[in-house]
Amino acid sequence: MESWIVYALLSAGFAGVVGVTAKAGMGQISGDLALAIRTAVIFALVAVHTLAGRYYAEAPRLSGRDWGLLAFSGAATMLSWLCYYRAVKLGPVSGVALLDKGSVLITVLLAVWLLGEPLTWRLALGGGLIVAGFLVLTLK
Repeated sequence: MESWIVYALLSAGFAGVVGVTAKAGMGQISGDLALAIRTAVIFALVAVHTLAGRYYAEAPRLSGRDWGLLAFSGAATMLSWLCYYRAVKLGPVSGVALLDKGSVLITVLLAVWLLGEPLTWRLALGGGLIVAGFLVLTLK
């Protein structure tokens, strides 16, 4: 199995734990405060990892465009998490998590359009199945 697949599966596993532990941990507080706590922990852990691995030495390789795109990605992440935590606070984690995975479709479409990645029949079929799942979840 290719290493990127292993990392993607691990990412999915860790991401699957996020909603459940967040919902369980924010019983008496807002999703906004829960997100702030989570983000502070993430920042500390990423900072330690970056320092320990000396990845900061790569920073001079970044262009202004790279910095801008990474900053935009950070802002989009914050808005995504803010909406996710508010949704988890208000609704069922299982439903929120499934609808949140609509990001997969957006990612695929943007990767094909902006990055020139090929749209294969497998991607199209997988995307169609995700859309079918959304319809099952949202139509009454």
